[in-house]
Amino acid sequence: MYSIPALDVKKHVSEQEWQTRVELAAAYRLLVMHNWDDLIHTHISARIPGTDDLLINAFGLCFEEVTASNLVKIDIHGNKLDTDCPFDINPAGFTIHSAVHIARHADQCALHLHHPDAIAVASHKDGLLPLSQYSAFALASLSYHSYEGLAVEQDEIKRLQDDLGTANFMLLRNHGALTMGKTIGDAFMHMYDLLCACEIQVKLQHSMNNSHPVDQAIIDGIKAQANVVHTGQTGGQKAWPAMMRRVKRTYPDFDT
Repeated sequence: MYSIPALDVKKHVSEQEWQTRVELAAAYRLLVMHNWDDLIHTHISARIPGTDDLLINAFGLCFEEVTASNLVKIDIHGNKLDTDCPFDINPAGFTIHSAVHIARHADQCALHLHHPDAIAVASHKDGLLPLSQYSAFALASLSYHSYEGLAVEQDEIKRLQDDLGTANFMLLRNHGALTMGKTIGDAFMHMYDLLCACEIQVKLQHSMNNSHPVDQAIIDGIKAQANVVHTGQTGGQKAWPAMMRRVKRTYPDFDT
């Protein structure tokens, strides 16, 4: 009850898989550091480059307990691939991740959260409003998916895929938020922008009539700007090493 198995898989996996494990474990720790976690619920999943295999957290662990070695390797349908791994995944929670990874093979990472501000904005009839620079980033590539109850029904997968389309940001009505990224760092930065936008909107909710919206022409042109700011060596991947150093200082054991 008070301890979990200590694993060491580094010598048994490829260099690419180990790097993915380290970065994904860092992302889980960052969620704790930003107070974005939800007990043992929600997930970040990442594809191992060059394969169709995915990594995801073990169901039942707090996010500050996630390490590179105790991440679970699964196939696209959620079947566990390491028979020696003592951990299982949450099959219900994986429905969303399976759907988006199948639809978006070029994206490495899917990050899904139940943050209260995201749920509040997703549940509002007008959704995300153009009230900040953060919202402009998200609105340039945002979609919505209607709430259908707990995501356990297989026939919801096609609707979820269709609603996501090519968007990098998704608000799940009455449920939460989802971001996609070609790297783990990109998915994290997308979520950072989306949650900042939602937080600002919630703070402004009592004074919406006095707010000053971002001009639609700026939103229309900001996606190209965001590609410079938040991806590649001048954006998401520039910030991501700093985020990993922050995790290492706070949680020295995350990459074991």
